[in-house]
Amino acid sequence: MKRSIETLKENLMKIRTGRAHTGLLEHITVDYYGCPTPISQVAQLGLADARTITVQPWEKKMVAVVEKAIRNSDLGLNRLAKSFAFRCHPLTEERRRDLTKVVRSEGEETKVAIRNLRRDANNKVAALVKEKEISEDDERRSNTEIQKLTDKYIGEVDKLIAEKEKEIMTV
Repeated sequence: MKRSIETLKENLMKIRTGRAHTGLLEHITVDYYGCPTPISQVAQLGLADARTITVQPWEKKMVAVVEKAIRNSDLGLNRLAKSFAFRCHPLTEERRRDLTKVVRSEGEETKVAIRNLRRDANNKVAALVKEKEISEDDERRSNTEIQKLTDKYIGEVDKLIAEKEKEIMTV
């Protein structure tokens, strides 16, 4: 369940909010001599200001390849004129609403994963009862504990989703 929460956090970081951060580019891969490579391994990523990401490839040959990968990523980043920096544009109200839908669906996927883990744990406990390794009282206690854990992690998902939605809707 903790891994599900960590995965959700990583996925939410990739959702753009109008502010620049290097995490926006983490999932982009470039063709590095025929091998798909994460952009962070072929270039230095940094922030010039709150809305500008700087990308400095370590090899001159890679400048065009990195620029093409960023352009094709559909992140809505534009290259600034004389430098190798990209500017994040402010989001429109319609785009903000679309992003909140994406955030909610990410949260729902995480909740489903947590519920599936609960089901698997309950099935294992039921199998132990069937094999007479634990009593029915132990089964009830275990199911209660499993439900408490599930509620705790689903509450954490709800909290993360609410924070991200607030961040997206803030102009």
